[in-house]
Amino acid sequence: FFFNDTATTEIYTRSIVGSVRCVQETAIRDGYQVELPDYWLSRGNPWEIERCDATVNVHFYGRVEKYNEGGNERFRLADYDTVQAMPYDIPIPGYNTFNTNNLRLWRACPSTEFDFRSFNAGDYFGAVKIKQKAESISSVLYPNDMSYEGKELRLKQEYFFCAATLNDIVRRFKKSSRHTWANFSEKVSIQLNDTHPAIAIAELMRILLDDEKMPYPEAFNIVSQTFSYTNHTVLPEALEKWDVALL
Repeated sequence: FFFNDTATTEIYTRSIVGSVRCVQETAIRDGYQVELPDYWLSRGNPWEIERCDATVNVHFYGRVEKYNEGGNERFRLADYDTVQAMPYDIPIPGYNTFNTNNLRLWRACPSTEFDFRSFNAGDYFGAVKIKQKAESISSVLYPNDMSYEGKELRLKQEYFFCAATLNDIVRRFKKSSRHTWANFSEKVSIQLNDTHPAIAIAELMRILLDDEKMPYPEAFNIVSQTFSYTNHTVLPEALEKWDVALL
């Protein structure tokens, strides 16, 4: 309802969240609640607008290299895996107004659809491994994190959506010649609900430091004034903690 309210009151907002190909529905079997897949997008969504022109590259794994640039110590990621974030826009119209806000969803896509070298070597499953690995990021959210693989996938999901969103925000901000980094926090406000998107704070710092070559004090000041945080519960699933080895 928040999107409809802001559209109706002619307040421009832009929300960017995950696009899930498969969600869960529940049923009662033998007196117990069970979870079943609900392929809600199997027949498409007429309100989704695929935006192939606004894809974002999100990097995973790799290693950090240190280098010197103009006497300043800099860092960059090398030997990484790339996953493409494909945006889907859903218009959210207001009541009795021409104002319409935008809800942007993301879908994880492979940077390489098919590995011919693996296929020709007889590794047919390996030929599509990259595609399956990438698409698993946005297929089903909140995987069971009792296993290491579940924890890794959940963390990858959270970073994927945060990184895609922040890169999109920064890209749109830089397109306007009227905006400078000094007024970034006046034009951009990011609300964090629980700890799931908390990694966005570190990612925006990385973008400002490594990509925009900004001094640390200036980047820290911008980030501090851009984010707001709300915690809705004290349950463990809303107060996530990650092993250092995973990060």
